[in-house]
Amino acid sequence: MATGWDDDFDAPTAGPSFVDRARSAPEDDDFPIADDFGRRSRPAILAQDLAEETPFQQLIRHWMNERHAPDILPGQEMLLGRLLDHIRKQSRDVELLRADPDSSEEEHFRIMLVQTEVERVKFVIRSYVRTRLHKIEKYARYISATPEIHEKLSKAELDHARRYSRMVDYHFNQSVLQSLPEQQRELDEKPAFMPPMTPEPDKFRPVFAHALQDCPPMQLLDGTMSEMQKGQISLVPYQVVEQLLLRGEVELV
Repeated sequence: MATGWDDDFDAPTAGPSFVDRARSAPEDDDFPIADDFGRRSRPAILAQDLAEETPFQQLIRHWMNERHAPDILPGQEMLLGRLLDHIRKQSRDVELLRADPDSSEEEHFRIMLVQTEVERVKFVIRSYVRTRLHKIEKYARYISATPEIHEKLSKAELDHARRYSRMVDYHFNQSVLQSLPEQQRELDEKPAFMPPMTPEPDKFRPVFAHALQDCPPMQLLDGTMSEMQKGQISLVPYQVVEQLLLRGEVELV
């Protein structure tokens, strides 16, 4: 039962074949099981086609992009659902193999390695979801008032942003605003020389962008044009590479 991800351990060369037993496990997943127990070389992304990424590699890339981007990025519901289904099936198969009295001590050791890999995937999934949740709560009022952001969120995320925004508004009104003069009770004011009262993503924040392919010319903030060649890493304002990131032509590092 290989993970289909880039596992970090080698296949044993002796003993009963755990891989063969996993292949015959009921309700096996749809990910291919490699003869080397799922181990993949880890060349730089430049030597890989993005279309050949494993689901876990795709999740890692989206996770890092989400962590480094100041704005919330389009959600990856289908990818998360696929990985979670894979984890459930894999955990069930591991339990079947663990309960097999014919399993050797070496096979049990391999099962422990698979379970460790499952925990690694779970950690990345939790961190990805928490990163998005942090942004949703931080920019809840901005998200609720900006329709073009809604398509980036799942229905559950959008509902949470709206509920959270209403709760914060109610708290501010009950705690402070109702005691102020009426002309000072608005939360949408944009006073001169002051940050806006409704937090918004800072798209001028610099980010490190790694070009996954040769990118078309991009206009910098000073009006000059610049190009990123495949493999190049540049420090630029997020706004400059936002569309390249959404198209998958760069990743944030």
